[in-house]
Amino acid sequence: VQLQASGGGLVQAGGSLRLSCAASGLTFSSYTTAWFRQAPGKEREFVAYIRWTGSRIVYADSVKGRFTISIDNAKNMVYLQMNSLKPEDTAAYYCAAGRTIVTTSQNSQYYNYWGQGTLVTVSS
Repeated sequence: VQLQASGGGLVQAGGSLRLSCAASGLTFSSYTTAWFRQAPGKEREFVAYIRWTGSRIVYADSVKGRFTISIDNAKNMVYLQMNSLKPEDTAAYYCAAGRTIVTTSQNSQYYNYWGQGTLVTVSS
């Protein structure tokens, strides 16, 4: 199983980026898929998750209303649309997949498969 995250880059505050996560050997619709991020010197933190085909979507409070997670089952892709970006959103973003339950879906230790990370830098 491999996950490949892409779409990061440098953007000014207030701008937008769309991250993509592609999988081989895994069907996203059978898993919970999440995005986590890790800023320099900080611990990895939960950003958003989508369960199976979108039956449940949860966001961290810090990104609610600005980020949107979605799944394209036909392409087996998961996306994170990030709008109104802030300098504090600067981090490496990781997609992850796992067979989680509601109470564990925001905890990175319950995800078995991880992408390599894509760097998002937001300038002020």
